[in-house]
Amino acid sequence: MTTNITITKQTGGLGPNGTLAGSPARRRKLPGWLWFIALWCFGVASAMSLGFAFKLLMNATLFAVK
Repeated sequence: MTTNITITKQTGGLGPNGTLAGSPARRRKLPGWLWFIALWCFGVASAMSLGFAFKLLMNATLFAVK
């Protein structure tokens, strides 16, 4: 006994481009090199702001002691 099954329409799950089937909007993924640059810039900005805050606190405490 054989059974022939033909699927003609997707009803759910992911489509061929990685989006939900039936959704009109496509999700855009950032390339890896752009993520690297964004995270590197965030790290540099965080380190500089932390250093600036440390400098302000050190100046405030060193000049307060006589």
